[in-house]
Amino acid sequence: MILHQLIDYETLRLIWWLLFGVLLIAFATTGGFDLGVGTLLPFVARTDTERRVAINTIGATWEGNQVWLILGGGAIFAAWPPLYAVSFSGFYLAMFAILFALILRPVGFKYRSKRESASWRNGWDWALFIGGFVPSLIFGVAVGNVLQGVPFRFADDMRIFYEGSFFALLNPYALLCGLLSLAMLTMHGAAWLVLKSSGPVAERARRYGSIAALAVIVLFALGGLFLWIGVGGYRITSDISPIGPSNPLLKTVALEKGAWLTNYTAHSWMIIAPVLGFVGAALAFIAMRARREIMTLLFSKVAIFGIISTVGLSMFPFILPSSLDPRSSLTVWDASSSHMTLFIMLVVTVIFLPIIFAYTAWVYKVLWGKVDEKSITDKNSHAY
Repeated sequence: MILHQLIDYETLRLIWWLLFGVLLIAFATTGGFDLGVGTLLPFVARTDTERRVAINTIGATWEGNQVWLILGGGAIFAAWPPLYAVSFSGFYLAMFAILFALILRPVGFKYRSKRESASWRNGWDWALFIGGFVPSLIFGVAVGNVLQGVPFRFADDMRIFYEGSFFALLNPYALLCGLLSLAMLTMHGAAWLVLKSSGPVAERARRYGSIAALAVIVLFALGGLFLWIGVGGYRITSDISPIGPSNPLLKTVALEKGAWLTNYTAHSWMIIAPVLGFVGAALAFIAMRARREIMTLLFSKVAIFGIISTVGLSMFPFILPSSLDPRSSLTVWDASSSHMTLFIMLVVTVIFLPIIFAYTAWVYKVLWGKVDEKSITDKNSHAY
């Protein structure tokens, strides 16, 4: 028996769909609070010392948290080549906006304290705000567009044609999803600040985080409501083989109102995902008001897990539907790399992913503890 045949093609495709979800959730629960802190920076910190407190709560770990974003992009490239080709070419202006915003963060961290000028530091603080706000919003806008379908098609020779524009991405439902993403990561950033800071910064973070948690509940409910009554979903109307070739044109797909909710009818256990989204946000609000710092962060993570899982489970087996030509829609069963490629990648992942998890846990253990004004004003400190 050839080694890669130890796991059948259908199972490998399903495993990589799950791993892709794990990477998204890992980035949202680690890099997400970095983005949230950046978004909250102008509101929770009013003096230079307070802003340095907020910045230094993430200063030691934000670079490591970006690993999950890089791994996610790498997983798309290697496991789902058509998804990589369509999304990275069709959304390239949006991705440039995200990259520009993310580039502002390391520059802002490194340069803001190089001069004593108040205007200099204020400018870099606003750059850090942009570096948190813009990606948080655009990530959600992207998800909103994916749920509605992306205007691309495949020719018979599998050439890709994308017929959308950057401003078409900013439609009402996508902006609603963008606001949900922004509120979710702001809540998560506030939960981190409550845990890692003290004094006025933590108190203001608790106040803004409570508002963000309530916004998450409202926006998540509105997103589900519009998905039910106003946003069409996609349904495969022909036979499709889970072990068939990676050619999306071999199936037929129909656009139907409420189709994204049919998985919950067929598999009632999936309702756990949206329930976790609502309950996690509600408990994060309660824990925040009750000053339960660790529980606030844990419940915020539960909310993120539930919300992202809801999107994945609602769409399964679709990963990128096409609004231009529904049969060109990419699914778990017809958009993956070869059997052998998925197997080799899985072996590498089984080896290295636990190492990344272990190293990340060790770093957080070593760097555990609050950041306060005393540590910031200490001349021997290496803080930003």
